[in-house]
Amino acid sequence: MNFKYSKHPEQGNLVLTDFNCASFQKRLGVGDYYKIVWAKDNPIDIGIDGYSVSLKKNQVLFCTPLNMIQIEPFLEGASSIIFDREFYCIRDHDYEVSCNGFLFLGSSAPTIVDLTEKERKSFELHFMFFEEEFETEDHIQGEMLRVLLKRLLIKSVRLLKKTIIDPTMEQSKIDIIRQFNLLVEANFREKHKVSDYAKLLNKSPKTISNLFTKFSYKTPLQVINDRIILESKKLLLLSEKSSKEIAFDLGFKEASHFSKFFKNQAGFSPTHFKKNTLNIY
Repeated sequence: MNFKYSKHPEQGNLVLTDFNCASFQKRLGVGDYYKIVWAKDNPIDIGIDGYSVSLKKNQVLFCTPLNMIQIEPFLEGASSIIFDREFYCIRDHDYEVSCNGFLFLGSSAPTIVDLTEKERKSFELHFMFFEEEFETEDHIQGEMLRVLLKRLLIKSVRLLKKTIIDPTMEQSKIDIIRQFNLLVEANFREKHKVSDYAKLLNKSPKTISNLFTKFSYKTPLQVINDRIILESKKLLLLSEKSSKEIAFDLGFKEASHFSKFFKNQAGFSPTHFKKNTLNIY
């Protein structure tokens, strides 16, 4: 199964696939894609940002364009919806289900949602609707596919909200978490401290830390560090820059500080990572 909607550049691209054909890159080409991968029939392993992620059956993974993803051709048991910003995110969607929304908050840590048996049946039905719409080529096909995508994202957001440590957490406080993540995305190269972002939010570092404690098992500092590590891996794998150049790009005054940071976070040196990780593009 491999369906692709791609009418005009300004309308973007949407792909529905089970990976039972050519390689991921050959089917999509070069581009920045959001990826929703469902381990539908059995557990699967996926390469993300230089490490392996194991999805249990009926887990759904949400990745941003920043996540370097490797999916072997002819992978069995998975279904996926893949789309770019032009297809969905340039539109005026509710912020919770936009590309800056709940599911795509932290590009450094792809979101995983677990499906119950009831939810699995709902996802199966939804994917069936996608297949039916791909077979109907008319002038409103793109709009219908966007409606289906938004519905799937809304359903996924509702499932994800059930995983919040404190389910009574006020929406205004959840919004601060989201704003923090967006600020990290925009400023991680220059700002490496929680206090930097707390100042931008007009909050104290303690307030930010307390909110994260209620929201997830990650600390705000982990969010910052994970984003820096993600960019480090991407540059090490996909650019010709040296570790020293990458260190300066990411706001480290000394290359040795960057190497120490990378080893503390990733468990090995930048050089070891680059030599022992296959270039997945």
